[in-house]
Parts: sequence; C-alpha cells; structure tokens
Amino acid sequence: MRSRLTAALLALPLALAACTPAPSPSEPTTPSSPPKVELARTAGVQLFQWNWNSVAKECTEVLGPNAFDFVLLSPAQEHIEGEQWWTSYQPVSYQIESKLGTRDEFKAMVDTCHGAGVKIYADAVINHMTGIDGGTGVAGSAFTHYDYPGIYTEADFHKCETVTGDIENYSDQVQVQTCELSNLADLKTDTEHVQTTIAAYLNDLRSLGVDGFRIDAAKHMPARDVKGIVDRIDGDPFVAVEVIRGSGEPIQPEDYLDSGSAFAFQFARDLTGLIPGGAVYRALDLYDGELPSEKAVTFVTNHDTERNGQTTTYKDGAEYHLANLLMMAVDFGTPTLYAGYAFNERDAGAPQTDGKIDDVECTTSEDPQPGEWVCGHRRYAGLAEWAAVVGDAEAKEVWREGYAVAFERGDRGVFVINGNSSRAVTAQFPTQLPDGTYCDVATQPTTVDDSEPCGGTILGVLDGVANVEVPPMDGVAVHVNRRHDLVEG
Repeated sequence: MRSRLTAALLALPLALAACTPAPSPSEPTTPSSPPKVELARTAGVQLFQWNWNSVAKECTEVLGPNAFDFVLLSPAQEHIEGEQWWTSYQPVSYQIESKLGTRDEFKAMVDTCHGAGVKIYADAVINHMTGIDGGTGVAGSAFTHYDYPGIYTEADFHKCETVTGDIENYSDQVQVQTCELSNLADLKTDTEHVQTTIAAYLNDLRSLGVDGFRIDAAKHMPARDVKGIVDRIDGDPFVAVEVIRGSGEPIQPEDYLDSGSAFAFQFARDLTGLIPGGAVYRALDLYDGELPSEKAVTFVTNHDTERNGQTTTYKDGAEYHLANLLMMAVDFGTPTLYAGYAFNERDAGAPQTDGKIDDVECTTSEDPQPGEWVCGHRRYAGLAEWAAVVGDAEAKEVWREGYAVAFERGDRGVFVINGNSSRAVTAQFPTQLPDGTYCDVATQPTTVDDSEPCGGTILGVLDGVANVEVPPMDGVAVHVNRRHDLVEG
C-alpha cells in the first residue's frame, strides 16, 4: 500500500493533525457546515445481569444519546434461587419476576429505553427448565425437576437413552437435541403444547414492548421446532439464535436462518486469534462460515465465552481493547458490545443483596476487582454513533504499515488501528473524506456535544490526504458528523 502514496502525500506536514491554515480576515472563522448524515442505528450492547432499573438509567444517560440501537438483556422469567449467574438460565415459570426486577420494573425499563430510541431484546431460555430435583423459584413457584404446575408435566420432557441422561456425543444430532444439557430438563419443543406455551411467554414479553429475542441454546432444539415457535410470535420481532459452531458437527448456525439471525461465535474466536500476532489487517477477511453479514450478530465476548476461555475478555487489557475496535471497524455483521462484572470464580454471580441484583455502579479502574461492574461499552460509546453514521458503507483497506492498518467506510468515516505493542505510528493515506479536521471518537467515554471542540486526537485531511498519529495498541475513528473545524469556539 505504501507504494501508492504520492509525492504530495509524503510531503504532507505532520502537524496537519493538530491545526488548519489560518483564515484571512475576510474569511469566515469556520467552513460552512454540510448537512449531517442521518443516523442508521446498528450497534448494540449486552448488559449482562444488569437489573431493570439500571438498564433504564443506562438507556437514558448513555445508550440513547450515543445512538446505540439495542440492549440485550439477561433472562426475565422466574428462575431457581441462588447467587450464581446461571440461576437466571434455569426457568421455574414464565412469570416476569426475577432477581433483576419485577414485571412493573421491566415494563418501565422498556418504556424508558424506547423513549431514548433504544430497542430491547430479551434472552429467551426455552430449550429447558431446571437442572435440580426441585424447590421454589424466586417468585414463589414450587416445582420438581419434571413438573412445573400449570405449565409442564413429565410428559413434556425428553427421555434420553444415554447412561447419564446428558449429551455425551456432539456428533450425534439426536443426542444434542433430545438429551439433557448438564441435567437441565429438556423440553419436547416439537409438541403443540410446548410450542404454544413458549409462544405465550414470548408474546407476553412482546406485550410489554420487547422488540426481539436471543434464543438461548437453540442448537439443542431442531431448527424446525425453533421456526415453529418463532412463527407463533406476534408481529415481526428481531430473532437471533445461539448456535455455537463446532467443526465437523451436524448442527450449524446456517440451519436456523429461516428463523432469523445467528450469533457469530467463530468470528469472535478468529478475532481473538488475530491480536497476539498483530495481524489486525486481516480483520476484513473475517467471517463466520456461510453466515451472510446481514444475518450475523458479531461480538468480542459474551457471558459464556468470557468464562470458558474461547475469546478475549476485559482481563486481557490492550488485546481486548483492540478486538473491540476491530469488530466496530469492519463491515461484517451487527456489532454487539458487552458489559458485565469482574470475577475470579466461573460461577460467581453479580453483586446482589437479599437475592436481588444491586444497582450498577461502573468502575473506572483499569484493573477491576471481583464484584465490580465492568462497563466496557462506555469506553466505545462514540463508536456506536460512528457505526450509525457509516451504516452499510463497504469497508476498504486504504493504508497498511506493519501491524497498523486504515479502513475507510465510503465517504463517511475512517478507522485507523495500530496493532504495534510499543510503537506509535503516523498514518498518511488518500481518503474520500472532505478536507478538514475530524474528531476521534474511538474511545469517547460519554456523549460529546457537537458544539464543543474535540477533546482528544484529531485527524486532518488536506487535498484528499489524511494524516493522524495513533498510539500503540489503539485506534482512531472519525466520521463526517464530528468535524473539529466546524465548531465555533
């Protein structure tokens, strides 16, 4: 790529990033402002184990103002008692009462987020019920392993022929979809009663304003069963299935695309693999099997992968940071950021008091301690708006030098990423962006008023050539709606 640089490019003053030519007295102090690009919200965030009141507050204060499109919640239904995070994934009933809040609080949260322009996606745990002998749920519902009064009886569950009753061979599709996942009572999702019962629950969530669903453990239900349930949901909600791609396995995400989108687990694993070697330029080549971009929900980490070692996490510092930048920079899939809490033990639950999850108070520490809320999405709040500005513009590599690369998204935005572990780089490259100076939004922690000057790095464009310095293991992202030279001050 360096061979493409013209003599004019090489002569571009390095100081361009920090200044613009002084206007003559007869000239206006700022150029005339071009019309702003209309935002096409696309990026979302998973707020893992956030209670409903905290989600509502985040929608108002951070997500809405920064053009986030959606929030993925933790499960809303009644579940077994216990401090561990996975208790939320063992349903007892389909009442909207959980450690995360009441039905009324859930409804208020949805309304608040909608008022901020943010959609709500619920995590639907519909493959199974509990994995314990019996007890009482957090809303008071009594149950046994295969009996849930008023909902399911023993006849509604699969009986597996393996010795343990659990899945023992992931190459056996029948086992994967009829045996139990870690003793979780496996529902007969092919039956009329089970499908209508599940659909009634999902339609109840729809009545509260839910815009879409993550289908948990979809891999453990036949694709036709998932489609049968989805077809019973009112309206046209967004649906994304959790089907983890496994090499050589008979069940793959593509099998479920008639029901909606799919989470791109292979993308996340491959993205993690790019960072240690510094091969950030390969990000444009990442995909996930045969998943089309418009059906792929991309992520760097989620509540499972941050615990099983399959992806980079907040514990990895600069590598995690770079992975998030790359996910947002490329044009594959619907990017989904992540926020959770620090932990040492895999089963450790979120901070809670008397069986209720505490209100979220985000730590600002670079070394969060167990039990502190890690709100990584706030660091990338400016990138949600960046994604909304660049929309579906194709990502193209326009510059590369060693472990650093620049991607351009049409004439709307540029993203420069430096994968060098200890060396800053100065990037100079031809661009479609209009001449001017642009504000970096790559690590903008909160909303910046467009009427205020840039608070950090500035990328300059002169005669169609961009110039910017990027620190090691970091990135700079600019878009046409945040021009430093169009701010009066």
